Amino acid sequence: MCTGSGAESRGGVISSDDWISKADDDQQNPLLVQGVPNNAAAGSAAAAAAESAAAAAAMRSARGGQAKLFVDGLLRRFPINGQLATLPLQEVGEEVVSLGRIACPIILTTLLIHSRSIVSTLFLSHLGDVELAGGSLALGFYNITGVSIMKGLSAGMDPICGQAFGAKRWAVLSQTYQKMLCLLLLASTLLICLLWLNLEPIFLRFGQDPDIVKFAKVYIIYCIPELIGQAVLHPMRSFLRTQGLTTPPTIAAIIAAIFHAPINYLLVIQLNLGAKGVALSLAFSTMNMNIGLLIYVAMSSTSIKPWSGLTFVSMFQGWWPLLSLALPSVISVCLEWWWYEIMLFLCGLLADPKASVSATGILIQTTGLLYVFPFSLSCGLNTRVSHALGAGQPTRAQWTSVIGISLAFGYAILACVFTNFLGEAWGKLYTQDPDVVKLISIGLPIVGLCELGNAPQTAACGVLSGTARPKEGARINLFAFYLVGFPVAILLTFQLKMGYRGLWLGLFSAQVACVSMMLYTLLKTDWKHQAKRAEELTAAVGERDDLEDGLINDSNDER
Repeated sequence: MCTGSGAESRGGVISSDDWISKADDDQQNPLLVQGVPNNAAAGSAAAAAAESAAAAAAMRSARGGQAKLFVDGLLRRFPINGQLATLPLQEVGEEVVSLGRIACPIILTTLLIHSRSIVSTLFLSHLGDVELAGGSLALGFYNITGVSIMKGLSAGMDPICGQAFGAKRWAVLSQTYQKMLCLLLLASTLLICLLWLNLEPIFLRFGQDPDIVKFAKVYIIYCIPELIGQAVLHPMRSFLRTQGLTTPPTIAAIIAAIFHAPINYLLVIQLNLGAKGVALSLAFSTMNMNIGLLIYVAMSSTSIKPWSGLTFVSMFQGWWPLLSLALPSVISVCLEWWWYEIMLFLCGLLADPKASVSATGILIQTTGLLYVFPFSLSCGLNTRVSHALGAGQPTRAQWTSVIGISLAFGYAILACVFTNFLGEAWGKLYTQDPDVVKLISIGLPIVGLCELGNAPQTAACGVLSGTARPKEGARINLFAFYLVGFPVAILLTFQLKMGYRGLWLGLFSAQVACVSMMLYTLLKTDWKHQAKRAEELTAAVGERDDLEDGLINDSNDER
């Protein structure tokens, strides 16, 4: 029996009351005369309905036009609208392909290089809990005081070499490489090594566990040969990448990766060197890559020779333009990377320092894995934007930046979803310690949220580097990580008693602030002015050597 309301009855069985109501309504209906259709009234009503529909359509069209005018007026306030409004879809596809040709080999190369750290962490985890904690602390210190400085300084040569390549000034590339190689060798042998030799008193002063620090000191000292190798590798990779040559480093990385695990097994297990063997295996791997790349540039007819144009006088000229880019670049990179070392220090002050440090070391390795795609995309954007500006094509540079950052946002969403599905399974790949696994499962979802800011801001950094504006990046990173992220992390972790979760939420706040300021900076960019700056920069670094026009073939020009 149906006992529902009228509305419910119309959704199912119609009651007798509904029939009566319907009949009464029909008597009042002008379209019916004694139950028979009234054709004249129906025609008049149809005409009125048509007029009403036409008026409604006209109103909707007018509202749509007003909305379009409003959106167009809003977009005109941003510099991307003028050039991108008529960008053909085909050109978007071509630019994505061009970015992919540069970024995809870099993705594979970076994954292979990053896999070394994963293999090292796995070998350390099987040595014991203290060894894993000490090795994680040392690896973090190695990355943040060694690799970050190498990467940051070598980033200073990217805009110069990229814009010089776009302007077809080959001598500038080789002379810039030579200066950067000397700079990195000096930095690694004099400054960084001195810091590493004093690691133990520094860490103890900051309240770290003595057992962990003792093991970290042994590990970091045996990483010194690896540091020298990185000083040679970074400028060579930048030198080749700015020419669009990203496949040779990939091949060299594949060969090095094949031998990395066996070398670890030989040194750590067979020769029983323990953590010393883990550190030395990194040096052997980097040495293999350097040898492979040197053989390539010596035999290649495509690459510019890095030793060409070397003279006694050239080594003392053009240093200031390079240093003016290298120093802000290293500050920008270090400000971001050092945040992770600060997190490791703060973990040592939590209730369970060994578990916290171990979990953070593994999560930092995870963020490094997630960082591979945006970093590779950033390198591609750096190369494409600098080539376009060097060739006097500011519109093309602008297209490239917008397309690349859009790709980074898409990746960020995928990375966020991926990390939320990992759970405890990811931590169990590294260790069976339940405390460490639990902390990893707590941090992973926040790491995914961080990627929503990290991926697009990394891509935006590539654009800033391509426009030779590392100072902007340094200012943004200083504000985002140390004036926003650090206070938030301290507040959440220690004042609000959120513990381990609070540290990663502090990083999330820093990433949100960073990406917001990066995108604002790019929206305000005057691309025509950047093209003029590119011409001035390549002219200031070195004189053009016309004899070197034959050092590069036409296929490179097409790239």
